[in-house]
Amino acid sequence: MIGSGANDPQKYDPEASRETLDHSIPYIFTIALQDGSWDHVASYAPERAARPDTVELWQKTTTTEDPEWTRRYHSLDPSEKAFGGRVEFELPDGSTVVDEIAVADAHPLGARPFAREQYIEKFRSLAAPVLEPAEIERFLTLAQRLPDLGPDDLAGLTITARAGRLPVAPEGLF
Repeated sequence: MIGSGANDPQKYDPEASRETLDHSIPYIFTIALQDGSWDHVASYAPERAARPDTVELWQKTTTTEDPEWTRRYHSLDPSEKAFGGRVEFELPDGSTVVDEIAVADAHPLGARPFAREQYIEKFRSLAAPVLEPAEIERFLTLAQRLPDLGPDDLAGLTITARAGRLPVAPEGLF
């Protein structure tokens, strides 16, 4: 669904929407390979997607399903469940570089598992453009007391965006 086997030409279209690019492993991989990192805003910028060297490499990037990775993805055993994959690069001289990872480094079974501090920092960085600082802190304070919250406290887990951040009030979840 998210790889080259989806037969979806938009997965390789530099003018595709952010939502489409977010579901294109070839795109995500190409950007991360070139930039050495991933940014939830900058990596989707239209000018970033349209860079000629990116488009050239992106068009050469393909995916192949591996039954073992699929099995691990669907496993109910937490010690073997995996969200990773294997990558093979063919270099201009014909040599190859091969690597694989089963879970993200920040995953509880990863190389550098996130602790509460890293999750809080990630929330703050993602929320900062859309929430007031006081709203971020209010939510975090309440969320960290989740096991002790009563039914009347749960409404406080709803967040309020900065004024003018949403063009119209949403009518529902979708």
